[in-house]
Amino acid sequence: MIAPSPTSGWDAAAFRASVQAALDTFLDDQADRLAALGSDAARLLAEARASVRGGKRFRAAFCYWGYRAVREPVDEAALVRACAALELLHASALVHDDYLDASDTRRGRPATHRTFEAQHRTAGWRGDPEQYGAAAAILLGDLLLAWSDEMLRCCGLAEPDVSRALRVFDLCRSEVIAGQFLDVSVQARGRADVDTAMTVLRFKSAKYSIQRPLHIGAALAGADEETVRVLGGFGLPLGEAFQLRDDLLGVFGDPAVTGKPAGDDLVEGKRTVLVALALDAVGRDDAALLDASLGSALSPAEVGRLREVIDRSGAHAQVEEVIEALADRAVTTLEGAEIDEVARGVLRELAAAATQRVV
Repeated sequence: MIAPSPTSGWDAAAFRASVQAALDTFLDDQADRLAALGSDAARLLAEARASVRGGKRFRAAFCYWGYRAVREPVDEAALVRACAALELLHASALVHDDYLDASDTRRGRPATHRTFEAQHRTAGWRGDPEQYGAAAAILLGDLLLAWSDEMLRCCGLAEPDVSRALRVFDLCRSEVIAGQFLDVSVQARGRADVDTAMTVLRFKSAKYSIQRPLHIGAALAGADEETVRVLGGFGLPLGEAFQLRDDLLGVFGDPAVTGKPAGDDLVEGKRTVLVALALDAVGRDDAALLDASLGSALSPAEVGRLREVIDRSGAHAQVEEVIEALADRAVTTLEGAEIDEVARGVLRELAAAATQRVV
């Protein structure tokens, strides 16, 4: 467990509000540009606004403090716009991910493909409502991805700094998309050992959630290679711990808090590290039950039974231990880094928030 640190004085709520304001302004500009397309574009923009509202803003925060680890902001508003670009990337990934996983909800509201599917049904249009919803989600995800690049390129920071950051951003987007395909393939094959599950976790989430945002912020600040290396050494194990926590919440999380149905990862058939560890440890009958149940409609009672199987296997406790070990490794690396002291304190707080969360 990461020990509490003295408060840094950073106002996280104010930062989240500034990121939201930057996103709102950017989407206002896009709405003006697309106004000639009429009501259909307006519906697309409305869903874009919904997709970037709320959330923990971890990616923007790690980008910001990756920059602040190196130097004070030259232009605070421009830096916030650059950080907000990562939230557009995140929104794009979630819109696509919900469709790929056939998820019905996101943050307690209908997933994008379900929203557009419902609009089709209500209007009584021709064709298949589900296909319409799928098409709309794919297109909105693509649009958010394109906008993430545009927002970073046009953030207002110096062109050489932005150019360095874009090279990392290009790598980040390639990693998360390839990681998503690896995840889809693993689920299609219906098997994944712990090493494969960790590779999916690393490239689909850990890098783009924490390590690459830190790298992008550092690149914007003109960091030297050693600083980039040390921040990456902090960010990767922390990103892995962050996603392992997400995997636990996907099975054991409270739907009232997570905004997702109980045992959602089990229903979606995700071959996570948690599941791989459980399958390795349980007896033949429990392994057969867990394996056969993944990716099927499950009643609350069936979800409860699978939770018991995973608990009994020791996988739940083991993942908690791994989260703690990874977080400790990350913070140990951070403590040895030659970075700004205020940034060190905030990054420590962010590490605790990322790994000890309940949503």
